[in-house]
Amino acid sequence: MNTATDYTSAEMMTVTAARALENGMTCFVGIGLPSEAANLARLTHAPEVVLIYESGTLQTKPDVLPLSIGDGELCESALTTVSVPEMFRYWLQGGKVSVGFLGTAQIDRYANLNTTLIGDYTAPKVRLPGGGGAPEIATNAGEVFITLKHSPRAFVRDVDFITTLGFGRDGKGRDGVPNIGKGPTRVITDLCVMKPDPVDRELTVVSLHPGVSREQVQEATGWDIRFAPELAATPEPSDHELALLRELKARTERAHSGQ
Repeated sequence: MNTATDYTSAEMMTVTAARALENGMTCFVGIGLPSEAANLARLTHAPEVVLIYESGTLQTKPDVLPLSIGDGELCESALTTVSVPEMFRYWLQGGKVSVGFLGTAQIDRYANLNTTLIGDYTAPKVRLPGGGGAPEIATNAGEVFITLKHSPRAFVRDVDFITTLGFGRDGKGRDGVPNIGKGPTRVITDLCVMKPDPVDRELTVVSLHPGVSREQVQEATGWDIRFAPELAATPEPSDHELALLRELKARTERAHSGQ
């Protein structure tokens, strides 16, 4: 095992997120942190995880992390590529995706995601990229994993705009809705792991990363965050996981800089 000085909080987050994936899962992958974690899982404990990207690439095995869903690396390393309508209508809406792995700009206490705007809708302070395929992924995938860095700007009591449904404004947004997935089942940050409360769906910290205190998590969260009665300690990354992650990121940096 490692000491706390051997890895960064970002590496801790990525390794923890990667461990959430299991062999045999079919994973709809978002760009950025979710892609990093999903590919680390494929390179370590889950070599048979099936990675799908929004551009229609099935069972893709990129050697470097893609810049976007249109990155040629995804198509070149995929088993096959289908049209975007087929990807969404047959694979996603057809119930063939077990987990969606998403990032976001804002998340609230009921795991709703905002990638649309910051501020008032009619006069926003910041325009964000939008939903892309995330709303459909969160609706139709069997469950959703979310990973992002922990800060008061990202973790707000109520998102400014619900781009992607978690559990709605009152935690009941999925109640009684047919043909819909479980929604977010875990949120992985650089400080902790959260899961929705089984009764009211409010996010609850279930595991703290090594060296992280409750106070640190509370300071980085924009509401009075709950902690599970039996709070676990997140296992540290292994040397093998860290070596593969660092090599993956180094290969990516070399490739994207033209080396």
